[in-house]
Amino acid sequence: MERSLRAARVATYLYFVLCGTLMGAWVVHIPAIEDRVGVSHATLGGLLVLLGVGAFAGMQVAGPLTDRLGSRVVVPASGVLCGAALVLPGLAQDPWTLAGALLVFGFCNGCLDVSMNAHAVHVEKAYGRPVMSGFHATFSVGGILASLVGAGAASAGLDPAAGMAAMGVVGVVIALASARALLPTVAAVPAVEGPGSGSVAEPEAAPAAERRSSAGRVWLLAVLALMVMLCEGAANDWSALHLKDVLGASSGTAAFAYGTFAAAMTLGRLLADRFVARFGSMAILRHGAATAAVGITLVALCPWMWAAFAGWALFGLGLSGCVPQLFSAAGHADSAAGANVSRVAGLGYVGMLAGPAVIGWLTRLVALNHAFVLLTLLCVTTAVGARVLRTGADRTRESERAASSH
Repeated sequence: MERSLRAARVATYLYFVLCGTLMGAWVVHIPAIEDRVGVSHATLGGLLVLLGVGAFAGMQVAGPLTDRLGSRVVVPASGVLCGAALVLPGLAQDPWTLAGALLVFGFCNGCLDVSMNAHAVHVEKAYGRPVMSGFHATFSVGGILASLVGAGAASAGLDPAAGMAAMGVVGVVIALASARALLPTVAAVPAVEGPGSGSVAEPEAAPAAERRSSAGRVWLLAVLALMVMLCEGAANDWSALHLKDVLGASSGTAAFAYGTFAAAMTLGRLLADRFVARFGSMAILRHGAATAAVGITLVALCPWMWAAFAGWALFGLGLSGCVPQLFSAAGHADSAAGANVSRVAGLGYVGMLAGPAVIGWLTRLVALNHAFVLLTLLCVTTAVGARVLRTGADRTRESERAASSH
């Protein structure tokens, strides 16, 4: 059993890397595809909304389907479809075909995103300790791999369609080869507290009042995910522009702003599981959001370049553990792990898409750095709302700290 569980964890890592790589493969080819299709930046922005719409729809379909059919069926199927769909944007010849390609690719990517996160919850339950943040770290690794491969393909003069098709084929092979190691479908049992919380699953069906309470908690988690991922989306699109337009940095120097944010986030996710095991998910969300609030406030108010880099690093480090804890808590809320993760991931994805647009709209009223104060408010609100993750283990820790203080 131990060997099969370890194999399932490795397979889950591979699917997270796969998802990050396939999405990254599209991102690195955006300039070449935009030039070939002949659309403006504004038109491309509108087309990217379809990618988000497709992903959101895929998440809502894949969540309940994963609960019904099991991760061992839905995760590999989603991986195969996502790998096959990657070539479609590369083949687009006009805005209409690109729109259809992005809608299909977004749908397949959304299916893979939710189903692999639902399986990650099952792996975490089987381990009995936090492992979710590590999975999310490997998603970032996939994006790095895609950027390296994409840069090499562009340097070699490879056509985007050929490069994306090659990566898609590799993705399909990985999705199929990793399928057998996934955990089989387990009997659905309510488990309202996360790993290591000391909770005991009851075999009986949960009462209606308990189910309503669980559903309400999941929607609270989804709202927190929306706020956190809105902050992530804003950093993705506006960090480099902040250094260039507000602080007068060169384009090369400004690019390091996002690199600093992304590197800090990846590092934080690699370390977060250890801290969750020791301090609990509520503490990670609360202190992480508070750290992110300090970081983005530093970015918003300080006029020095070193302060901006330090602020973006703190922002990435603080946010790094937040989304994995919210996804994990949703999956552990009750037996419908797939449906719950789809709700949290879906609303979070709306925030990710909305972040750049909201900051852009605010720049019509205030300077870009002052618009970041909104992100400070969202992080503070998330820190206050972190109590939704409070478990029996957290109550025990609080009692122990209170006893030791007397």
